[in-house]
Amino acid sequence: MFTRVPVKPVRLDSYEGVAPDEQLAEIQRLSNKFKDARVLHVNATAFGGGVAEILSTMVPMMQDLGMHAEWQVIRGATEFFEVTKAFHNALQGMPIPVTQHMLDIYLRYSNMNADLFDEDYDFVVMHDPQVVAIRRLLKERGAGTKGFWIWRCHIDLTDAQPKVWEFIKPYVECHDAVIFTMEKYVKSGLSVRHIAIIPPAIDPLSPKNVELPESTIHDVLSRYGIDQTRPLISQISRYDPWKDPLGVIDVYRLVKKEVPELQLAMVATLASDDPEGIDWFGKTARHAGEDPDIYLLASTKDNSVDVNVFQRSSQVVLQRSKREGFGLVVTEALWKGTPVVGTSAGGIPMQVLDGVNGFIADNNELAAEKVIWLLRNPDDRIRMGVAGREHVRQHFLITRYLLDYLRLFDKLYSERSTEMAATQDDHQQVVEG
Repeated sequence: MFTRVPVKPVRLDSYEGVAPDEQLAEIQRLSNKFKDARVLHVNATAFGGGVAEILSTMVPMMQDLGMHAEWQVIRGATEFFEVTKAFHNALQGMPIPVTQHMLDIYLRYSNMNADLFDEDYDFVVMHDPQVVAIRRLLKERGAGTKGFWIWRCHIDLTDAQPKVWEFIKPYVECHDAVIFTMEKYVKSGLSVRHIAIIPPAIDPLSPKNVELPESTIHDVLSRYGIDQTRPLISQISRYDPWKDPLGVIDVYRLVKKEVPELQLAMVATLASDDPEGIDWFGKTARHAGEDPDIYLLASTKDNSVDVNVFQRSSQVVLQRSKREGFGLVVTEALWKGTPVVGTSAGGIPMQVLDGVNGFIADNNELAAEKVIWLLRNPDDRIRMGVAGREHVRQHFLITRYLLDYLRLFDKLYSERSTEMAATQDDHQQVVEG
């Protein structure tokens, strides 16, 4: 098989009093149908990014419910991840030339990973373009056909480059179901039996989102040299062109003209499947120049507690994305009661209700105006923070995400059971006839 990712135990009853009661009750009811089911989640990296964070909680939650759930990561070298990063950017609309050589590299590693798939599961969930080809390659060999296969797309396909989409489309269509984050991401002409819309979610009890003692907050900010008597804004995102890190600095500079004491923190992890990260960190550093009030932080290790601290300590969190599949960093900030000034990209408007728990601002000047207003109106900022936390509690916690998966599993299983029963009836009628 691939590389198995170890997970720490998670108990569903730990979410009592945090998640809505009705979500927990339905999870228990539906999960009874799938005790002992074998469930496999496959993606490209065990660290960095929202997919890994979701799986680190959802897989052990499934285990707690009696399922034999696993999380595994495919194998690949730098050349493969450079190609899949190019695919990712092209699928989000970037005009990237995709050559036959790149397609050959992608298929060579996909075949290698298909060779490693040697077990049967009741449900297999393949996450994003890096792994989308494996099911079809297995079917071509007459293997891997048992159970239900689901492709989970976490990115915005609205303006996908046609060549790349047409290349992966046949692989997508070999799955029994496809999950998208939003209805508008569903590509026309896609021939798949089941399409589900499931927005991502956060784990409110993870180190990144759990309540923290003041001593921890103080120690982390002191370690990075943040002046805790002055206002702080931040963006927590990968360093890449879609997150517009240069635009973040431009917004900060506009606000600083009105709020001279302002500080900016930009916090990220450098994921193993994102070779662009280091280059864009360098571009961002050059754009920041020698400004001592700009803090650029990038980690190759788990920095969950640091992210938690910055989201809680910022008066405002920015999310200046040009493209965004969903934006879990927005969810995280809102959960901590921090208003967000975001763009209208992807799933951000699902989370940031303009004027309620933050603001939508698609240009730097408007974003700066909204940040200044929030800094100067602390009572309204607190009110928006309360509204943001409740919005997340109702719609974007991991319990709702798990429930949506169980509903999809139930739909797939029930439909197949109905079809099998009908086939048996037809056979019986033929025998009796």
